[in-house]
Amino acid sequence: MKRTKGLNANELKLIAITAMTVDHLTWTLWPGYSRVWWVLLLHVIGRLTAPIMWFFVAEGYHYTHDVKKYAGRLFALALISHFAYNFCFGIPFLPFQTSVFNQTSVAWSLAWGLVLLQVNDSKTLKEWQRLLIILLVCVITFPSDWSCIAVMAILFMGAYRQDFKKQMMWMMFWTLMYALVYFLFIDRVYAVVQLFTCLTIPLLYRYNGQRGKWKGMGKLFYAYYPAHLAVCGIIRVALWGAGFSTGTANF
Repeated sequence: MKRTKGLNANELKLIAITAMTVDHLTWTLWPGYSRVWWVLLLHVIGRLTAPIMWFFVAEGYHYTHDVKKYAGRLFALALISHFAYNFCFGIPFLPFQTSVFNQTSVAWSLAWGLVLLQVNDSKTLKEWQRLLIILLVCVITFPSDWSCIAVMAILFMGAYRQDFKKQMMWMMFWTLMYALVYFLFIDRVYAVVQLFTCLTIPLLYRYNGQRGKWKGMGKLFYAYYPAHLAVCGIIRVALWGAGFSTGTANF
């Protein structure tokens, strides 16, 4: 049952967009893995973004009248955002020249997460076929921001859509897996920062099931995401030079 009180989808997405902007500007202005407490705090704020977007990909899949068009929009966003994201953070447009991590934006994982929701609901695919597709999608999305963790979080949040507690449990499980990768291969302090995705739990709990009066939030995000990355890229070049990489970043 939908509630009149709480936060609607537009309000939650606005929180995610704001947190994302704070996070990406922080990576741009203070590149690298800073230990300054207020820089860490700004990155903690950025952890609000990804789970909200994962949640609403699952919600969008449930409510959409045309999954193919929805997927088409997300893949188009992923294509455009690849260039904006890589320009923003000083990553070569051709992948794997510098690393296997963060070679393209999280939009790539969001699009494939939607695909997995459709695969999971398929009545024609056998279990082994579904598992094989999930494995292949994990390989395909591994180099993106938030890696294959994003697609798995979307898959499980969609599968347990009617059970908020299990949705959040799986969201934190996959975040923990991402934090473990950070701890082992990237940076131990920032591994702990990833776990602050937990701050989205009380926000998502307040979701009232309503979209909100304004119908343009989806279009705003599709335009804003690559645009703000491009602006951050211009700031990066102005401050640090065209060849400078700000290091990794998270959606």
